[in-house]
Amino acid sequence: MNVLAELLYLVASVLFIMGLKMLSSPKTARKGNGIAAIGMLLAIVVTLTDQKIIDFSFVLIGLIIGSGIGLYLAVRVQMTAMPQMVGVLNGFGGGASALVAFAEYLRLSGDPSLGVWKGGDVSLDVLITIVLSLLIGTVTIIGSGVASAKLQGIIRGAPILYPMQKQMNGAMLLAVLVLGVFFVLDPSRWYLLIIITGLSVVLGVTSVIPIGGADMPVVISLMNSYSGLAGAMTGFVISNDVLIISGTLVGTSGLILTNIMTKAMNRSLANVLFAGVGADYDPTVQATEQRTVIRYTPEDASTIIDGAQSVIIVPGYGLAVAQAQHVLQELVNIMTARGMQVRYAIHPVAGRMPGHMNVLLAEANAPYDILMEMEQINDDFQNTDVALVIGANDVVNPAARTKKSSPLYGMPILNVDHARTIMVCKRSLNPGFAGEDNELFYDQKTMMIFGDAKETVTKLVHLMKA
Repeated sequence: MNVLAELLYLVASVLFIMGLKMLSSPKTARKGNGIAAIGMLLAIVVTLTDQKIIDFSFVLIGLIIGSGIGLYLAVRVQMTAMPQMVGVLNGFGGGASALVAFAEYLRLSGDPSLGVWKGGDVSLDVLITIVLSLLIGTVTIIGSGVASAKLQGIIRGAPILYPMQKQMNGAMLLAVLVLGVFFVLDPSRWYLLIIITGLSVVLGVTSVIPIGGADMPVVISLMNSYSGLAGAMTGFVISNDVLIISGTLVGTSGLILTNIMTKAMNRSLANVLFAGVGADYDPTVQATEQRTVIRYTPEDASTIIDGAQSVIIVPGYGLAVAQAQHVLQELVNIMTARGMQVRYAIHPVAGRMPGHMNVLLAEANAPYDILMEMEQINDDFQNTDVALVIGANDVVNPAARTKKSSPLYGMPILNVDHARTIMVCKRSLNPGFAGEDNELFYDQKTMMIFGDAKETVTKLVHLMKA
């Protein structure tokens, strides 16, 4: 590789790092995406020219088809389906890495069906990373597909468990590693790669189905990390420095995000992957303890809000389902114009993917300076007149503090119950993803406003304008 190509790869890597840094803040995330995209475009152009790819026909065909699909998804995919789309895109990254690794093996072997290895003196690291690329890449694309299917409701969201599940997964992983050793010792045994890929497909399914819907945000960030690691392994396979750097950045940042998410849930990664938390809610099953709540109307809520000086809004997945973010921001603008202090409290695992609420509110042009993380705002609830909860459930459930038998126990939650008045906009009393009844609904300070969130907030807007 010539010096100019190396320098341009270095520039692309710096752009990746700058873009990743900017993604840490909602204020700079959009700009960071653009900078990272420029870095990727530069890396692609350098690779195509440096490798002397003369016929760009297939490259252009792929570019046109891929751009068309991307444009369609950007326009048509709803915010509720954004986690599924992110999961699928993570999977495509892992799948692409696996395909490149296998294609490189075919190039080196000449004709693997003859059982003749023509790769010559291929370094040990290339052979090892071919195996790792196939393993991680295949697990990523299959696991991401299963996670997306769970989020979409194609597969039930509750954990799917069966006897000896962990032991069987461990045995399959060990088998992949043993077969990988045999392949490295004799690269002409191409059929071992087929077996490794097949076992990796099964692992991709069995490693995700035992994880409940409540933990899908962690799975999404973990699969993002896997896709980066698969890319880095493939970078070693084809000796591409920028792929190694970018893959490592994605892999490590995904692991850091996964760690942040598990800490926000006060659980270990092993607990998320193997504990099987999260049950399907069955509305036909009645609770043994009958409890009552008081139903309030938007008119009641408007009267209380009208006299408030400070309001904290807690968004959740229900806000995305109702597509109420735009009218909610309109309500925020009305309250702010009246001199109220209004802020959003964002829990790290609110929604179904990391940053789901930030993306949702950014779409509604919510000012970045009023989007507050849990650590920044949690102590302020006790001095807040109104806490308005829209679509959030598990992240505001006081059972996480008091009920040791709860799957939520120990998870840091937003201190909504410390506010002077609590308003909850929800369709019903159904529990959240963890299947735990929410103690907040029965608090004497809580005003339960049942109905579609968008309709409820729209009524509040009209009443506040009157």
